[in-house]
Amino acid sequence: MKIAIFPGSFDPFTRGHEAVVDEALTLFDKVVIAIGDNIGKHALLSVENRLKLIRKVYADNPRVECIAYSTLTGDAAREVGATAIVRGVRNTVDFEYERTMAQINRRIFPDITTVMLFTPPALSDIASSTVRELWAFKRDVSDMMPEGIDLKEYIDQ
Repeated sequence: MKIAIFPGSFDPFTRGHEAVVDEALTLFDKVVIAIGDNIGKHALLSVENRLKLIRKVYADNPRVECIAYSTLTGDAAREVGATAIVRGVRNTVDFEYERTMAQINRRIFPDITTVMLFTPPALSDIASSTVRELWAFKRDVSDMMPEGIDLKEYIDQ
């Protein structure tokens, strides 16, 4: 079975992330969405609520699993039996960052391949940071979220 890990903070998980998972499922038998808790970022959603949100999106898909981790991504990949790290790329800035991370991961974890998947053009402007900012200004972000997800249901009050 070919397993890939898709790591990120996913705060929140957006339609762009969903598109990357959908494409990854054409290449892998299973995709493990792995939430890393980045203490350097101001979080909108708790890790627990991010897990709930993503698990709701993929409730009917046994090929997608969602976990939280606090190790190096390569170690988390090995833990779940993944041989690939999937990364979504929206633009050249993302690409340069992801290329550097892929090279470092290859140095430390030579048995794990990084696969970069490009976000569809119609979704390339969606970033979790943009969703968080728009949400802070009380703007509607529903078109940036996976279908059936109401962000307010996942925000700690």
